[in-house]
Amino acid sequence: MTLTTDEARRRAARTDWGALAAELDEYGSAPTGPLLTPAECARVAALYDRPELFRTTVDLARHRFGCGEYRYFTHDLPAPVAALRAALYPHLLPVARDWAARLDRPALWPDTLEEWLERCHAAGQYRSAQILLSYGPGDWNALHRDVFGELVFPLQVVIALDAYGTDYTGGEFLLVEQRPRAQSRGTASVLRRGHGLVFTTRDRPVRTRRGWSAAALRHGVSTVRSGRRRTLGLVFHDAM
Repeated sequence: MTLTTDEARRRAARTDWGALAAELDEYGSAPTGPLLTPAECARVAALYDRPELFRTTVDLARHRFGCGEYRYFTHDLPAPVAALRAALYPHLLPVARDWAARLDRPALWPDTLEEWLERCHAAGQYRSAQILLSYGPGDWNALHRDVFGELVFPLQVVIALDAYGTDYTGGEFLLVEQRPRAQSRGTASVLRRGHGLVFTTRDRPVRTRRGWSAAALRHGVSTVRSGRRRTLGLVFHDAM
């Protein structure tokens, strides 16, 4: 059975978003509760073998981004991908607006995802940025940011489609934060199958002696040591 938007919203609502926001403030990333069942994870992962669903495939080694491969969906998103994106946006929006206020930046994001994407398209960011990623033994992803134009949503979500320690080893999610006037801080997270990890897209507010400052972050994936690691990446702005 296909995951509906209503069911995706019910699952998203079971996460303690207040606690998640506090963890984002502390670390720049935080896990959600379960968003997909194991059977749904398998079905979403299997979409990778249907090239007609994707607008492009990126070979990481070719671009010197790491080793492995990922694919960007077209705007005709499969039902579970569209449902999860729509269900998560309203929960992420208050955090985005709060962070903008702390950094004295304009809160660009309207109440609905549809309105926000219309603004992206009007600004020339009209290509889908939803990603299905596939890594095998020896694959990894260099530290980077998913920023594709002037309009950026400050949070995104990765959902694990395979089980760590059973389906693959290694492949931890990496987050490196350049703190103002300090050394960088690294965080490694193990993704739980069917759960999401919310993380910072570009930068986030951190308190300093002078008030709030923006700490720049990049994310990546450590080397997969065995098995196959597949994830769904939900980005809330579109690409140039």
